[in-house]
Amino acid sequence: MKTLKKGILIAIEGIDGSGKSTLAQNLSTKLKKSDIGCILTREPGATPLGTIIRNLLHEKPVSMCPKAEYLLFAADRAQHMAEIIEPALQEHKIVLSDRMGDSSVVYQGYARGLDIPMIQQINKWAMNNTTPDLIFYVQLSVDEAINRIIKRNEALTSFEKEGRDFLQKLVNGFNTLYTDRKDVITLDGNNTPAQLTEQAFDTIVTRVKTHCSKQR
Repeated sequence: MKTLKKGILIAIEGIDGSGKSTLAQNLSTKLKKSDIGCILTREPGATPLGTIIRNLLHEKPVSMCPKAEYLLFAADRAQHMAEIIEPALQEHKIVLSDRMGDSSVVYQGYARGLDIPMIQQINKWAMNNTTPDLIFYVQLSVDEAINRIIKRNEALTSFEKEGRDFLQKLVNGFNTLYTDRKDVITLDGNNTPAQLTEQAFDTIVTRVKTHCSKQR
């Protein structure tokens, strides 16, 4: 087992249907097979509290304003950080998170129109000033994302029901947010899951080589 000198926090971001969740799962599997300690988690829904919040956000049994929607994500994020991420990083593990704070910047900021600096400030507070060491952004067009969502033939979340205009705002938001970001690796979502996994894995291994030593 390779022991990291410190934990590495990796976020995987992208619009609905981009393939980011598949990438997260595949990366977790490949890292474990390579004897690299990691945990796979997600936002929202990784903790017992988060599961309740995820159901509220994805099913929306009652109407909620954009601020309430965001604050539910922030509550999930705070619990996620305290209960899962910080302990794993303290154990010098790689943490792979399917979405993190930037999703709120894009979904509730760029798409819903909330104050982006305020979202970023609350995210920082909720996450105890911890930020991802690396972000993989799975970039995909709106048309392809919609095709994949339809082909999945699964119950749609409240966000997937928003439609094309909302998805386009998300794409524009991610592309704007991630322009010239040194901590972001942009991946072509049109590539196969295997190709995406290899590209992301190679990047992670390069990072690991500078952060780990062989356990004796």
